[in-house]
Amino acid sequence: MKLSPITQRRLARFRANRRGLWSFWIFTVLFVLSLFAEFIANDKPLLVRFDGHFYVPVLHTYSETTFGAEFMPTEADYTDPDVAAAIGKHGWMIWPAIPFSYDTIVKNMDRPAPAPPSWRNLLGTDDQARDVLARVIYGFRLSVLFGFTLTAISSAVGIAAGAIQGYRGGLTDLLFQRFIEIWSGMPQLYLLIILGSIIAPSFWVLLIFLLLFSWMSLTGVVRAEFLRGRNLEYVRAARALGVSDLALMWRHILPNAMVATLTFLPFTLSGSVTILAQLDFLGFGLPPGSPSLGELVSQGKNNLQAPWLGITAFVVLGGVLTLLIFVGEAVRDAFDPRKVVKPRP
Repeated sequence: MKLSPITQRRLARFRANRRGLWSFWIFTVLFVLSLFAEFIANDKPLLVRFDGHFYVPVLHTYSETTFGAEFMPTEADYTDPDVAAAIGKHGWMIWPAIPFSYDTIVKNMDRPAPAPPSWRNLLGTDDQARDVLARVIYGFRLSVLFGFTLTAISSAVGIAAGAIQGYRGGLTDLLFQRFIEIWSGMPQLYLLIILGSIIAPSFWVLLIFLLLFSWMSLTGVVRAEFLRGRNLEYVRAARALGVSDLALMWRHILPNAMVATLTFLPFTLSGSVTILAQLDFLGFGLPPGSPSLGELVSQGKNNLQAPWLGITAFVVLGGVLTLLIFVGEAVRDAFDPRKVVKPRP
């Protein structure tokens, strides 16, 4: 598929921003690796060979009786010495690089939790004896997926609302603007506290609640672009030829409006990633025990004698935001027609 000259120039301007390009690749690699968190950090083996048969505990659940008739018919605990000895007697196990999941309680520690970093726990443990590195990997994946989902849905809703406002204008635009002014003034945190007292917050509950307010972030930009674009000569000519309003909005005005909108998306994503951490830090986010970067920040605040908790949370959140901001700057340069790409010497 051959790219248009405009797209090629935008890609060239994006690649010219070396800081943004490297940040994009670093963030992409980290995110792709986090998608396979179960294969990197888990308290279940990746592969088990027992009595001539192969088992994949990381993907399937097996009972203890699978590895010995004298065991219980419950899910196998591969860290149990008896189960491990039975498997080792008739086969072998391949463990992930980090033999702990986000909710695994680290046993046989030589000091009370929270324990400092060691070769066994590279980033130490939290105050509930859980491996910090494992929780960071799972928490990073959860935060980024939450941010991607919230950004995608809220952007789609916001772009549609701004397009209708700008294209229709008149009374429609006036009423919509008054509604946005009132709705944006609602106290979100207080509403979330009330919601949390009624139902238990979860990933989808928080997503739907935040979606009710986050869609307004792009509405103003799209509205302004449609207000300007609907009076352009080629749009008026297409309307005179009988092109429908939906086709005009989708084919002729929206592509131009997306140029300004796309420059805001990386910054919107960074805000969506951190908002979950903020709610978890305040105690109004995901259920207790969920892998959360915000919960790690809270633990760092409550355990000042364990500085590795606060330092880890700061480095992870600061690193994610820095990468996304640098990517956003590169995207902004890519869509800036005044940006000239200088040839390399």
